[in-house]
Amino acid sequence: MEQSAIPGFRFVPRTGVIYVMHEAAQHGFSYDDPAWANLGQGSPETGPLPDAPARVESLTIPATSQQYGPVAGNKDLRQAVADFYNITYRRDKKSKYTPDNVSIASGGRLALTRLASALGNVNMGHFIPDYTAYEELLSVFKAFTAIPILLDAEAGYKIPLPALKKEILGRGLSALLVSNPCNPTGQLVEDGELRAWCALARECHCSLIIDEFYSHYIYGAAKDEPAKMVSAAAYVDDVEADPVIIVDGLTKNWRYPGWRISWTLGPKAVIETIASAGSFLDGGANHPFQSVVAKLLDPQLAIQETAAIQKHFAVKRDYVMGRLKKMGITMDAEPAGAFYIWANLSHLPKPLNDGMSFFREGLKEKVIIVPGEFFDVNPGNRRVHGRYGNYCRISFGPEMKKLEIGLDALDRVVKKFIR
Repeated sequence: MEQSAIPGFRFVPRTGVIYVMHEAAQHGFSYDDPAWANLGQGSPETGPLPDAPARVESLTIPATSQQYGPVAGNKDLRQAVADFYNITYRRDKKSKYTPDNVSIASGGRLALTRLASALGNVNMGHFIPDYTAYEELLSVFKAFTAIPILLDAEAGYKIPLPALKKEILGRGLSALLVSNPCNPTGQLVEDGELRAWCALARECHCSLIIDEFYSHYIYGAAKDEPAKMVSAAAYVDDVEADPVIIVDGLTKNWRYPGWRISWTLGPKAVIETIASAGSFLDGGANHPFQSVVAKLLDPQLAIQETAAIQKHFAVKRDYVMGRLKKMGITMDAEPAGAFYIWANLSHLPKPLNDGMSFFREGLKEKVIIVPGEFFDVNPGNRRVHGRYGNYCRISFGPEMKKLEIGLDALDRVVKKFIR
């Protein structure tokens, strides 16, 4: 627990990706240097993909968009988000989302921050391993208590429904935060299992807060099957009564990370509360971009983009897994979603079997990965014993050329220590 040297301020740790990028910069990393490969990035490649819709490369800003926008977001965009979910997931449902069920924010972390600031004095469950930024998010707001739920490697980082119910009831959880597909393991809750999770939220009166930022990156379908998008929205019975809150945005599923536009979908009462939180936290999302985002949410364009993503990223996924296996780097469970490999380093020789050491050796060869310890979400550092020291997260988000450069570099790292 480090302390700030300036009176009144506490030490705020960097999230995993920010930490590794800072360290890489100290070793000479630059985005303009073609010798470096960033396999630690939490961003997909943003350029054109075969058969994908054309990328937005210019923007006209009308005078009205240069004013502040509504804290909850422009009504046209909120309507577009509601329409997207109703058409894509809720055609057969009587209960439909409206603009009052949608709030717009400047990126996923801010959307989650709004939600966290609006929670009451409750127990909120979260899984480990999970997204590194959850740690400080779950630490800074003191109204609720963060309760970790361990996902076992032996079970493929999945939790059976009876065990989840036991955790909710036994620990008195009023909310549960989960990324689906999971960052970093790539494990996916879908179909009947996801339906059961939503039913459990209703039954146990536990709000299910689902980070669906990777929900268009789904793998394993047959070549002739259409692109598949996964959302809990398909299993919500009553949009006003069901305690299911969904967070998504342009960052991953539409491959516009720099736009910093996200949305939260849920009961009107929740949306009103987080809009109130936004009024003092941030004041509202980027105004000029919102009119363009509404056009991107056309369901047919989204399906076209998703099909292109899944075809392209599946090739990269298989390539990276194959290269890593040849190096002796294993996976407890292959990723069914997202664009990360949760790499088990325990079979490598010392010191490479330690994630932080592997990361530092990689910097010497101009490649960046993220040590596994950053995904051991531990708000307030209440747990003494750490996990995932023998793991790292390797992204296949970058373009194929960078993946080849980065994996060649990791191969050199491994060969240095194999006699």
